[in-house]
Order: sequence, then C-alpha cells, then structure tokens
Amino acid sequence: MIYMYKVAVVGDKDSILGFKALGIDVFPVIEKDEARRVVDTLARDKYGIIFITEQTASLIPDTIERYNNQMLPAVILIPSNQGTLNIGMDMINKNVEKAVGTNIL
Repeated sequence: MIYMYKVAVVGDKDSILGFKALGIDVFPVIEKDEARRVVDTLARDKYGIIFITEQTASLIPDTIERYNNQMLPAVILIPSNQGTLNIGMDMINKNVEKAVGTNIL
C-alpha cells in the first residue's frame, strides 16, 4: 500500500504565501501557541513534510525538537522573507556531525 503524505508550510503570511502557487498548503501563524497548535495538528493530519520559517521555529523550539526525533513528519526550517537566522543550517550541521562523527560541511 502506498501512502500519500501532504506538504505544508508554516510561518508569517508574507513569507509563505508564495508556496500556495506551488500547490503546498500554507498555514500563516503569528503567535507561539498558534504555531505549536498548527504544527501538532499537521503532524496528526498525515503531513509528511512541514516547512517552517526559522523565525516561527524559534518561538517553538521544544515542538521542533520533538518532531526532529521522529521519522515523520520531516520538519524543515526555511528562511523567511526577512532573511535567515542560520537555525536551519545549524540543525543540518548537527545532524551531519551525528551521522558522520565530524562536521564535513
């Protein structure tokens, strides 16, 4: 049986609206409680990939960490229209170092 997972993007409206043109479900959020609730709901609703802006992810680090320790959904941090906080790249570096034993990036 093949499962079809959905893709979503969470963040401030100005940063994520363009993803709608690509057919990705967009979920604009403003506050930390709203962001946490939306991410948890998406995880329960069979979303396989959740893109979240770094600014929004910085509001809910405990929620992001919880999903990083699970196979699904894949939570991927992306820069917002205000630029990057380098949180996403730092997470990639940590995961590479954990997998390889040293930071090769």
